[in-house]
Amino acid sequence: MPFRKKYKSLILVRLFTLSVIIIWPMTACKNDIEMVKALTNELDLPDLSGFNIELTFTDSGILKGRITAPEVHQYLRREEPYYEFPQGMKTVFYDASGRPKSFIQAKYAIFYENRQLWEARNQVVAESPSEGKKLETEHMFWNQREKKVYSDNFTKMTNPNGVFTGEYGFEAQEDLSHWELKGLKGKVNVPDLPSGNPTDQ
Repeated sequence: MPFRKKYKSLILVRLFTLSVIIIWPMTACKNDIEMVKALTNELDLPDLSGFNIELTFTDSGILKGRITAPEVHQYLRREEPYYEFPQGMKTVFYDASGRPKSFIQAKYAIFYENRQLWEARNQVVAESPSEGKKLETEHMFWNQREKKVYSDNFTKMTNPNGVFTGEYGFEAQEDLSHWELKGLKGKVNVPDLPSGNPTDQ
């Protein structure tokens, strides 16, 4: 019957239209998810990468420090921009005569540019060879503005007077000229008395 045939065709058209309406939002939703994932992955990528880099910082034209690293990635599109040093870094500090005075090195580091703050992790060592001072910890911060280094993690300090540990970290000048261990414990080196010198007065 013509009417029946026409009705059947109308049903097919409606079913096709309904299918398109149902499938289209699902496809659009899938595309949106893929787009979000793509944008997220893109944001995870660094804006700039460098290898075997060397950076210097000065004060009134005088060299104060030099940073070397095998790899660095710069992330600018973050709420807080930062530089990542996934293979570690080493910073050498210089005295007024331009001679190396002390250094800091770590297996991993991040530099928060806006705060001028470094975060170093994994086998962190700060040392002043000329003064016989060496500081070791697993997590340390270096505030470039305040020229201080500090940590809340267990820290070991070795100097000519002995070996000391800070159960709760430390605070120090970046060149280790002044330092304070938190939860101090240590072993002091006592010089041997001259032979024949009485120990009791």
